[in-house]
Amino acid sequence: MALPPEHRLRGHRVFERLYRKGRRFQGEWLVLRQLNAEPSLLPPKIRPHPSSSWRCGIVVSSKVHKRAVRRNRLRRLLQEELRRDPPQPRRPLWLLLSLRPGSADVDEERLLGECRQLLHQAGLRP
Repeated sequence: MALPPEHRLRGHRVFERLYRKGRRFQGEWLVLRQLNAEPSLLPPKIRPHPSSSWRCGIVVSSKVHKRAVRRNRLRRLLQEELRRDPPQPRRPLWLLLSLRPGSADVDEERLLGECRQLLHQAGLRP
């Protein structure tokens, strides 16, 4: 199941800002970027949700796997992890999880373990 709308990150300006200025946490198969939320960059249709302290985007490029079915399965796997055990930021944050090439061949538990580890390094999980 997908992330709820109040936790989805959208808009090309938002992603560009995360790539340029976001703080990076790197693992073997994943990269986590985080940035303080800047609601003015969000598309006009998306209004900041008062109860949402974080928004997240997940990027799975065609370099990770050739087939869209496999890329979507990986994206849904990470979304479910975030939905089941959401990050607990102290301030409104934007997050971007990117999978690295070759991560499609890694065991799902290992991938989820690395996701948890990166969120812990970023101070978003105890």
